[in-house]
Amino acid sequence: MKKAIFLMLVALLAFSSTLFGKGFEPPAKGKAVVYFVRVTSYGYAMTFEYFDGDKYIGAFKKKNYMRYECDPGEHLFWASSENKEFLPADLKPDATYIVIVDVVIGGWKAHVGLRPITPENTKDFERALELVNSKDPIDMPEKEIEKMNKKLAKFIPKMLDRYENEWKAKRNFHHISPDMAIPEEYLK
Repeated sequence: MKKAIFLMLVALLAFSSTLFGKGFEPPAKGKAVVYFVRVTSYGYAMTFEYFDGDKYIGAFKKKNYMRYECDPGEHLFWASSENKEFLPADLKPDATYIVIVDVVIGGWKAHVGLRPITPENTKDFERALELVNSKDPIDMPEKEIEKMNKKLAKFIPKMLDRYENEWKAKRNFHHISPDMAIPEEYLK
């Protein structure tokens, strides 16, 4: 009897963690959170890697999303594929932001695009909301993130140098401003 009750409790906990893992979760007090959301299945096999300045923060492919919690303030988010796409950001505390990950036809493989959205971007916002509310985020283990940061130790500064000295002046990158935070009532 005790074993049956124990198994039921384990099953209930597993179900509830799955149930509550979906949906938008506000940041911890004083932090900001950015959702990188890929709402299309186009180029499903292509994995894009994501960075916050000089730090690798994760990767995912297919129609998925990643939740990234960080300190508020200035950030330089970027993604890597055949191309490199940058997204300067100024995040306010206790705020949530959504970035659409676009998949664009490339030469050898798909290019990545990063585009912040607000509820006024009705179609993209609805698609992002539906995806985040329907599945758990991609959550890369911290050990894997550390391993990738070591592996990319030469690549990351090289790309940041190219951004500062070449791409920043030539390309018109999107930007996340503090006022692009998504009001909590829209995230339900």
